[in-house]
Amino acid sequence: MVTLLLDSTQLEIVLSGAEKAMAFRKSNVVIERSTITKVQLTDDGWTWLRGVPSPGTRIPGVVAMGTWKSAGGADFAIIRRHRPGAVIDLDGHDEFQRIVLTTRHGLALVQALQVDLAAEPVDVVEIAAETGTIDIPAPAAKPRTRKAPTPAPAV
Repeated sequence: MVTLLLDSTQLEIVLSGAEKAMAFRKSNVVIERSTITKVQLTDDGWTWLRGVPSPGTRIPGVVAMGTWKSAGGADFAIIRRHRPGAVIDLDGHDEFQRIVLTTRHGLALVQALQVDLAAEPVDVVEIAAETGTIDIPAPAAKPRTRKAPTPAPAV
């Protein structure tokens, strides 16, 4: 999962080594705060994906990472499975028109963007927790389910 660092001037999307490889990027994505026009929360990032990977990795329903080019411009996507995320619309960014991310910290991002910050980058979850704007719950444990055994064919 990506880490979102925010300071008074920019949002940085910190990518892991695997994310950089699948997105065909050598560096993190840096967005000037002044170019962010809207942030929306979404239940499924796949519904916001437009265009074709150029360059990027796409395994339908599993992962979409990289630059997606369409008639509307270029978007950057880091999408895993059909999980909640955030869609960041940009105006005046030199590389992308939109960022689509799978993240469980979308609400923290929205809240952190409304806070005046210092010059040093801080994780958006820490900003939201420090300002008391939202409670960050601990991740819930997923219940494990077992598949019923398949009956053996009758002979």
